[in-house]
Amino acid sequence: MNSIYILLLVGLVAGLLSGLVGIGGGIIIVPVLVYFLNFSQQQAQGTTLFMFLLPIGILGVMNYYKAGYVDYKTALIVASTFIIGSYFGSKLAISLDQKTVKQLFGIIIVILGIKMIFWK
Repeated sequence: MNSIYILLLVGLVAGLLSGLVGIGGGIIIVPVLVYFLNFSQQQAQGTTLFMFLLPIGILGVMNYYKAGYVDYKTALIVASTFIIGSYFGSKLAISLDQKTVKQLFGIIIVILGIKMIFWK
């Protein structure tokens, strides 16, 4: 039963962060699934991607759109190649051992965090 509360809380926090600063899915949900619910790195990533199949961001997108902050042309262009990248990235992640995938995930988060803190 505790895992249900963890999942509800992580969904709420990830949703809040997604609406607030545009992050939440991978950066919040994947580590929670791995470290608190004992998912493998691949299970956590696959589960998070499945979650994105549903229109979970529609209300947040509507608010940004109404305020004039959605560039739908850019979003559609990025989405068109995101689909291809997601397919090949998932194939690669499945073929690697869990430790390597976890290390790659951590390295990417650290590099992005440092860049956002110290560069304009």
